[in-house]
Amino acid sequence: MRHSSWVSRRKLIAAGVVLAAVAGGLVVQSTGSSAQADETALQTELNKLLNDTRYVGSQVELVVRDAGTGEVLYNRNGGSRLMPASNTKLFTSAAAMGVLGPDFKFHTDVLATAPVRNGKLRGDLYLKGYGDPTTLEEDYVGLAKKLKTAGVTRVDGNLVADDSYFDRNRLGDGWSGDDESSYYSAQISALTLAPNKEYDTGTVIVETLPGAAVGDAVKSTLVPGNGVLQVINTATTSAAGSPTNALVAEREHGKNIIRISGTYPLGGIKKTQWVTVWEPQLYAADVFRRALAAEGIKVTGKIKDATTPLASARVLATDESMPLSQILTPFMKLSNNMHAEHLVKTMGAVKKSQPTWAAGLGVVNEYVKTKGVDTATIRLSDGSGLSRKVNVTGDAITNLLLSIQQEPWFQTWYNALPVAGNAERFVGGTLATRMANTPAANNLRAKTGSLTGATALGGFVTDKDGRKLVFSMMSNNYMISPRSVEDAVGVLLASWSEKAPPAAVAPSSKRSGAESTCATEIEWVKAC
Repeated sequence: MRHSSWVSRRKLIAAGVVLAAVAGGLVVQSTGSSAQADETALQTELNKLLNDTRYVGSQVELVVRDAGTGEVLYNRNGGSRLMPASNTKLFTSAAAMGVLGPDFKFHTDVLATAPVRNGKLRGDLYLKGYGDPTTLEEDYVGLAKKLKTAGVTRVDGNLVADDSYFDRNRLGDGWSGDDESSYYSAQISALTLAPNKEYDTGTVIVETLPGAAVGDAVKSTLVPGNGVLQVINTATTSAAGSPTNALVAEREHGKNIIRISGTYPLGGIKKTQWVTVWEPQLYAADVFRRALAAEGIKVTGKIKDATTPLASARVLATDESMPLSQILTPFMKLSNNMHAEHLVKTMGAVKKSQPTWAAGLGVVNEYVKTKGVDTATIRLSDGSGLSRKVNVTGDAITNLLLSIQQEPWFQTWYNALPVAGNAERFVGGTLATRMANTPAANNLRAKTGSLTGATALGGFVTDKDGRKLVFSMMSNNYMISPRSVEDAVGVLLASWSEKAPPAAVAPSSKRSGAESTCATEIEWVKAC
């Protein structure tokens, strides 16, 4: 990774010119699609890329600015509203760092209202979540161990799952119904569980292996093991060498029934699929109950969905998350939608005592407005960009990126952005396979964004002259993906030198990198 001192080198300029440009509404000139007499060499080369035929009948905008001075180097349609997909997370993550702070931690509590006598709790045990999107099975095991250490051996009552810290709106505004089973569209609950350290909260992992012979049933396992989800497996083992993508695991609408169907080849390696859970607070409580049993703590009652009477309850054990500064890595590198929405509702709860999307998005808008974003010209409908109702501008994104360079937490936030061409999953993230072996590799840091008919890239890159640039590019409503154009822009910016301006390299018309292996353009597909 690069750890340049470009911010400090230009600090005096940035403190004056950039903030004046952002807050004062710097006047910019849009660059048209045809060459103009006063075009700079960079504008000419960028125009060549954006005049790609894939943009006929579709929309594209690109804004490039000097990160130190705020000077506009290129602006095509920067004031137009487009759908940013996961570039929405630039707003959410910056607001979370600014509002909650890098040291903010989520927590999950175990409480009781009844006394513990001779190791027996004479009443219900409450498991209350406060929005932690990174809680793992091992964290619930840790809570069970703390109860055992405190001397609890039996609960003569129910285990109450309490997710009332958030409201009960589980899915974001405009989220697609056919994504219900897909792990990037999990239900938002203040009490939940992630199956592994990629922290896809509200999901379970379905592991499958072929049977011993062709025609045998495929073997399946849920991770973590639980009694909430039921598996109906009709999948069979196919001949060795047959397709591996014919095996499907999906959850039925409104139920915790996972159906595994299709075929999987003899001799195939373990296949891993993530599936969302219906009412994840019950899933979390079930995993916790199993952890209690493993510690010898018996719960005589059932798992109930209710609210903790906090006025009379006392805390028996607490689990804390990693700080927000560390959560940023899986959140931004892997474009974790659920992290974004948990942060939005938490900002609403902390700042407005309203744990809702509306309140949280209001907090995000208030924060980015202080950073030079004209909030009257954008619409945030969720925190992740999964909603197709989100509309922002390239001007808004670059204004935000310029301004937050002055924040004390900026370097931490900057380090959490995906890094082009770096194959390490928690470094390159969603850019791991893009722009590899080019001047942009291990240089360009940016947030990706992808939905069907929408792709975006916004962040930072250093040109060949050592000048740091901020940029925002969004493309909408195309028939053939222009992602290779997006990459060509990134490579051109990284290669740019005013001393010896390079020519733009024509983007490939074929799918490239991770895109070639994906049946969909949605960036959250694990194979991508």
